[in-house]
Amino acid sequence: MSDFIQPNLLPALPEMVMLAMTCLVLVVDLFLPQEKRGFTLLLSVLTLLLTVAAVVFVAPADSVSSFGDSFVLDQFAVTLKIAICLVSILVFIYSRDYLIDHDIYKGEYYVLGLFATLGMLIMTSAHSFLMIYLGLELLSLSLYAMIAFNRKSLIASESAMKYFVLGAMASGLLLYGISIFYGMTGTLNINQLATVVMAQSEQNPVALGFALTFIVVGLSFKLGAVPFHMWLPDIYQGSPTSVTLFIGTAPKIAGFAMAIRLLVDGLSELQVDWSQMLMVLAIASMALGNIIAIAQTNFKRMLAYSTISHVGFILLGILAGNANGYSSAMFYTLTYAITALVAFGILILLNRKGFEAENISDLSGLNHTNPWYAAMLAIAMFSMAGVPPTVGFYAKLTVLQSVISVDMVWLAVTAVLFSVIGLFYYLRIVKVMYFDESLEEQVTSIKQSLDVKVLLSVNGLSLIALGIFPSLLMAYCIQAFG
Repeated sequence: MSDFIQPNLLPALPEMVMLAMTCLVLVVDLFLPQEKRGFTLLLSVLTLLLTVAAVVFVAPADSVSSFGDSFVLDQFAVTLKIAICLVSILVFIYSRDYLIDHDIYKGEYYVLGLFATLGMLIMTSAHSFLMIYLGLELLSLSLYAMIAFNRKSLIASESAMKYFVLGAMASGLLLYGISIFYGMTGTLNINQLATVVMAQSEQNPVALGFALTFIVVGLSFKLGAVPFHMWLPDIYQGSPTSVTLFIGTAPKIAGFAMAIRLLVDGLSELQVDWSQMLMVLAIASMALGNIIAIAQTNFKRMLAYSTISHVGFILLGILAGNANGYSSAMFYTLTYAITALVAFGILILLNRKGFEAENISDLSGLNHTNPWYAAMLAIAMFSMAGVPPTVGFYAKLTVLQSVISVDMVWLAVTAVLFSVIGLFYYLRIVKVMYFDESLEEQVTSIKQSLDVKVLLSVNGLSLIALGIFPSLLMAYCIQAFG
């Protein structure tokens, strides 16, 4: 009988801090009256800040593993964990006024958000199929409840049910692929998998192909890539805007982390196979996302199709199959999350009690009544479109350079063509804000809480700052794959 070996708990300190503090938030919130609900928000923000401090404290000079090599802490995980926590902080603060106006300002929103963030942190450090799945399900189950958070909204309940059914199907496909890999290799550990797959690729190529296909399908669903995107527009439109803000930002970073852990760390020997799959998914996502977004009149639904097109660009960086491509995809993912924060943050500001701003027409004449917010949203739209000097231009440029470096010039040209198509619906938002007649009854009552105003302004201006000085963030992305 072998002796039990105590695992090194230090690499998992951020997750332990997050879990302990989330339980504290849950208990404290039970005893708070509604008028003191702001304390729950402060405690939630403190939880995320303490988690960031814990990540910085345990950040290793080199990769460190624990729990039987199923949990790893490296520069990649450190960078993404900090980004996820900071994005979640902004989401919580931006959402406050929306939750109050719609009578859903409850502690459960923050508790669910913290548990979802915990799932994302686990996904970034997961180095076994089991750990990846546990983190993914913790994230997914929290999101199901958050989408249906407004129990008075039938469309929110419908969206949550759709997401639950389709999410369960995608998880089943992912599990099926994992089970085939486990049956063939006898391991769930990603490090061990990478050494065994090469031998199996010669003995059982068909079974290995099936397993890889199921893994890629499950991963594509979580990212929202075509043709597994069907849930994304409905969920974006049907969810409360504060929840859409959360879904459209931090989970994209976690999805990218899962893609890197599965495909790059675990299945690098099958790169030729999964690169071809990602190529088809990327082209389809950029094509369908940009073209269908043109026809949308709902702003949240338009951003959903926009997200699908951006997922195509992220996949381009991954399929390049080298450190340059991976760092470019990482930079693109992080900057997209920052940009989406601004877009959805402005939309939340337009909401008020009894009025849900979600249509493009609700932005009419925003420049005449609130020029500063119009400018911030315009910067976000230009960044998504890839117009210099915003960070979106540099993000697209680095991804295209990584694709060209592996002699896929035709793929880069295709991406540019679809980006030009996408430019139309982003410029339409700018046109509506600056040239259409203002709807006074819709946009004059924007709340201007000082903390939200300052953070949203810094958030918007950072899109230009990072576009002019991209090395501020790109250096961390390159270091993650150095």
